[in-house]
Amino acid sequence: MPELHDTSRAVYFHQGCPVCGRRLQIDVNLLGRRVYCQHCGGGFVAMDDAMIGGLACPKPIDAASRVDVLLQRAAMALERAGVDADDFSV
Repeated sequence: MPELHDTSRAVYFHQGCPVCGRRLQIDVNLLGRRVYCQHCGGGFVAMDDAMIGGLACPKPIDAASRVDVLLQRAAMALERAGVDADDFSV
């Protein structure tokens, strides 16, 4: 009897994370679903080029906005860890 979830035949596509810009390998079974970047934790909808062409896409985040988002996430992570963020100020 064949296995229902055979990972040896998985098919992937590549999409850039709109938050950090890292190129991600995403399983095609996740197309159209919300996924999260394993690098920065940014959430977005998995879409290949064919899907993007037919939909109105959100404007890509510019570098300054990416920095702001990442700094906010870092501050939240430090707060959760009980670390005073002022200890890291320059």
